[in-house]
Amino acid sequence: MTTRGTVAVLDVGSFSARLLAVNREGSLLDPVLSHKTRLRLDRALDASGNLRQEGVDAVVSAVRVADEVARQHGIHDFFCLATSSIRDARNSAEVVAHVESETGRTLRFLPGAEEARLSYRAARSWFGAGAGPLSVLDIGGGTLELAAGRGIHADFARSLPLGAREMMRTWRLDTDRPSEHAIAALRAHAIGRIREALGRDEARLKGFRAVGCSKVLRQLAVLAGRRRKGLGKTRELHVEDIRRWIPRLAQLPASRRAELPGISRPRARQALAGAVVAEALLTVFDGPVVICPWSTTHGLLLSLLQEPDGLRELSGRRATAA
Repeated sequence: MTTRGTVAVLDVGSFSARLLAVNREGSLLDPVLSHKTRLRLDRALDASGNLRQEGVDAVVSAVRVADEVARQHGIHDFFCLATSSIRDARNSAEVVAHVESETGRTLRFLPGAEEARLSYRAARSWFGAGAGPLSVLDIGGGTLELAAGRGIHADFARSLPLGAREMMRTWRLDTDRPSEHAIAALRAHAIGRIREALGRDEARLKGFRAVGCSKVLRQLAVLAGRRRKGLGKTRELHVEDIRRWIPRLAQLPASRRAELPGISRPRARQALAGAVVAEALLTVFDGPVVICPWSTTHGLLLSLLQEPDGLRELSGRRATAA
């Protein structure tokens, strides 16, 4: 959404609500506003998949804070993107209605494949045309997004229910002593779903440069400690790094995982599940992943900056129940 030459997006996720704004004449490398409110929506989902009242209240508060901060900077409109933590909640429509009644702001959802395309757009802008064909991998809390292409737009995009938070819950990897059987079963399940989604494109996409656009992959890369030669501070993640760390993560309770390099306290419980899904991804794609600091939010900003008419329909789409 734009206001007087400024484009702004509020990304409401499981762990934070981040407001990012850039000038139309400026660059994503130099935002005019970046503000984050911490959230813990992962703790606010009940056993049936509903977002409990404390979670709804936290979202309302975060949107109000973002609105106040934006207005202080002369920004009166922004795109409110709600990701899978709200989109996949059973009571998502009720959450959206309540947030709108309390704040006047409308949370909006994008289809998973569209989120994948936006992550690709962000990675392509970050690495440039000279990077060649890209396969972009984005492990979120609820879903895994895959996108690939040779130009500015992806020609392949898929969204799979393989997010770190949901896999942690489904395969019961949130205990202090997760079973080796559950870890192996999740790995086999993830490899199967990824290969099914790639289909005939699997061999083609293996030849592309693999790029990771998510906190899960970024934190694992910090944990592994590798940096790509010739690309400054750019981090790289190899499958052997993850295979070495999975048994170590499995032996540690969440409180101890948070003491490791790169593993934040809010994401410590899902770190093992995220690592298993990441290992499955790198096994299928058969190569290392280069980490990109930009993801869906940046891709959305780029689209709003460069092709506002192309996102007019998305900008007018209210969030509805999944």
